[in-house]
Amino acid sequence: MFEGFPHIISAKQFSREWLENKFFPLTDEMQAVFDSGGCEVLKGKRMVSLFYQPSTRTRMSFEMAMDYLGGKVVFSSENARESSSAEKGETLRDTLMVVNRYKPDVLVIRYDRSLDASLVASASRAPVLNAGDREPGEHPTQALLEARTILKRRGAIDGLKIAIVGDLKNSRTVRSLCYILGMFKNIQIYFVSPTDIKIKDDVKEYLHKNNVAFEESTDLRTVAPKVDAVYQTRTQKECGGSIDRKDHNLGYFLVDKELAESMKPDAIIMHPLPREDEITLDVDSDSRSVYLTDQIDNGVFARMTLLKMILS
Repeated sequence: MFEGFPHIISAKQFSREWLENKFFPLTDEMQAVFDSGGCEVLKGKRMVSLFYQPSTRTRMSFEMAMDYLGGKVVFSSENARESSSAEKGETLRDTLMVVNRYKPDVLVIRYDRSLDASLVASASRAPVLNAGDREPGEHPTQALLEARTILKRRGAIDGLKIAIVGDLKNSRTVRSLCYILGMFKNIQIYFVSPTDIKIKDDVKEYLHKNNVAFEESTDLRTVAPKVDAVYQTRTQKECGGSIDRKDHNLGYFLVDKELAESMKPDAIIMHPLPREDEITLDVDSDSRSVYLTDQIDNGVFARMTLLKMILS
């Protein structure tokens, strides 16, 4: 399996061998299960879904994944920071230890601070799946669905040229995606962001260590014609990020119809969502846009895969 099994806290836990020999093949099987209406392989299994920050796609796709496999979501909280005992000051360790007394089979947690792997391992018998955390922040299951999206649309991940755009300093999805891309060969990343929210040095060090080429830019227009994928992200306002995408004095960070027309015919346009103003609505109908289609589907397939691996 993968390092740290059965807990999933960081995309660094995975290996290329696991992705290619276990994860990707099983996602194909899970897609077939989804298309057939589901199965009962996880009948009798129970999930607790504990989100300290609101989420739409991650929470819903995890819960739908459990349902399609025949399991049950026995408790689900959308904003646990205010609606659970955390509001009274309870620590995550105590919460995990208490919840484990109820004997759930899996915990899916989105946390507004760092989800420490050693704390999780010591406090939770049940597998904990990181649905996004902070400081510095990761979103490992999102990175897995992005990898499958790229593989299915491009045919391979090796040799990928990708522009990663937006608030790179604060994006947990970007960090985890970089960890996944570092497992493949001949990757070229173009980081496009304002200078005050550029990609952090520790991610650059990881990429250097794994022989991933990258450049930094402030103008997506110069990069878009070169790449196989544009991975656009929103401004992380809750972390202090700020981008005025209509003001191009500091750079160009907008995906609009004109920019899309400059891209390769077989390139793809990605976004982890939610979207604000960083991709204009007229790009949605472009056949290369996958953020409202393939990525959503792959989110369910990826999470079905992980639940089946861990619980079946």
